Amino acid sequence: MKRMNRDQMAARVARDIPQGAYVNLGIGLPTMLANHLPREREVFLHSENGVLGMGPAPAPGDEDEDLINAGKQPVTLLAGGCYFHHADSFAMMRGGHLDICVLGAFQVSAGGDLANWHTGAAGAIPAVGGAMDLAIGAKQVFVMMEHLTKAGDSKIVAHCTYPLTGVGCVSRIYTDLAVIDVTADGLEVLEMIDGLSLDELRRISGVPLRAAARLSTSPRSL
Repeated sequence: MKRMNRDQMAARVARDIPQGAYVNLGIGLPTMLANHLPREREVFLHSENGVLGMGPAPAPGDEDEDLINAGKQPVTLLAGGCYFHHADSFAMMRGGHLDICVLGAFQVSAGGDLANWHTGAAGAIPAVGGAMDLAIGAKQVFVMMEHLTKAGDSKIVAHCTYPLTGVGCVSRIYTDLAVIDVTADGLEVLEMIDGLSLDELRRISGVPLRAAARLSTSPRSL
């Protein structure tokens, strides 16, 4: 089955980030968005460790070890960007000052519940970080994740079986197979990978899915 690779997923999410938005990029896949935002579009990227105005990843050899994101990856700072105390960063997150946060996930429920900090497995290292603050503080929560686990199970589930990060907080889900809105009437498929039918996506996902009025089967990022 054809799937989007991680760069294509990041480019697809980046398409939906509007001009002038204040956006937090979570650890992992979401950090790749910084490399796919159009240069002509002004977007203010925030990192919970206290950075605002991040740019794309630095070129090899140009890394500044003192300038990193929350995942400890080297970043660049655009003109006008700044860094500040961790507490001020969390005040931004909790105070509703972020338009969008983009997070990874272990599971997202049909009702928009998010589980992304712990699988509950024995020996697993919990890593909640600031995800709980982002989940309730950002105006919109986008989840970027692969559709299936390595075992072939859907990460979109009827009810999360992992410890929750936030309840009913997810606005939209981006996977390597589809783009899905979380609505009051259930999950609505906006886009699917070319060659995948809605019936097959339903089978893979194992949850009720309905097609959007203008369902696209050819994401422009491909």
